[in-house]
Amino acid sequence: MTPKLTRPELQIMEALLTLGPSSVREIQEALPSASRPAYTTVQTMVYRLEAKRAVRRVKKVGNAHVFEAQVSRAKAHRRLIDEFLSFFGGQPQPVVAHLIDAGKLTLDDVHEAERTLRKLAKKDRP
Repeated sequence: MTPKLTRPELQIMEALLTLGPSSVREIQEALPSASRPAYTTVQTMVYRLEAKRAVRRVKKVGNAHVFEAQVSRAKAHRRLIDEFLSFFGGQPQPVVAHLIDAGKLTLDDVHEAERTLRKLAKKDRP
């Protein structure tokens, strides 16, 4: 099961998924400079992600451990979206309605969703 991740942990996971296997220093330097947490803060969060089995140590270079993601970007996003939808009783309709009203869901997005639904329906047929 995909672990529940906090917003700062998701930010670190995103950096790690973009960079590939990286040290804590590399992860920290990849975070936005305007709100970049201290090295020790990033280190603590990486260790928490390791305890949650979202990342793992792959090697040691000098004194630095190199970590890699154990959870894919898609799985992390799915978990986050499922948690978000739970606020709406698991129903996507209020979210979709808001996205449409806010102009963030285009007709092309809807067509893509229809294509995906058709593919899923074909897979489910015996």
